Amino acid sequence: MTRTRIVRWLRVLLPMLALVILSTMFLFSGGSDTEPEIPYAETDAESMAREPRMIAPEYSGVTEDGAELSLRASQISPAQDAGGSADGLRLDLRRPDGLAAQLTAPAGAMDDELITLQGGVTMATSSGWYITAEKIDTATDRSRMVATEGIGATAPFGKLTAGAMELQAGPEQKDSAVLNFTDGVRLIYQP
Repeated sequence: MTRTRIVRWLRVLLPMLALVILSTMFLFSGGSDTEPEIPYAETDAESMAREPRMIAPEYSGVTEDGAELSLRASQISPAQDAGGSADGLRLDLRRPDGLAAQLTAPAGAMDDELITLQGGVTMATSSGWYITAEKIDTATDRSRMVATEGIGATAPFGKLTAGAMELQAGPEQKDSAVLNFTDGVRLIYQP
């Protein structure tokens, strides 16, 4: 046989051999052991229709005095009138003077110009304060936080309890913050 005849035969036989190999792959291929599953959310559709809510919402903005405010929640449910209630809240406030405060709470609500954190609020500031309160109201239009149901605080210089607390911009200097405690303040100084 000449070389030309071999090449002609291979031009016919090789594609046919490839078709036979592909056919046997599809013919003898076994089925999959697992059923194909489409991933669905693990939620109850009926309860979602009865009780609408958003999962992992975020709110952020800048107040009139230049403080950055951001709020995150694990879920939020709208109210019939305005606002709504939320679970698993984290509020971050960063003032222009460098003061930062991080608040966490298990529950809360938001109205037009007020965020209410409740159910055991913890607040940590960049200046070394650690404050716990039952409820803290935070304004969204200016740097102001108010707790009126009693607080406990650990400061760099000791421990403090008071009936109320207010964090706001300083009266004379707008670029400074003042933390004011009232209603039966008790300080245990630890030098």
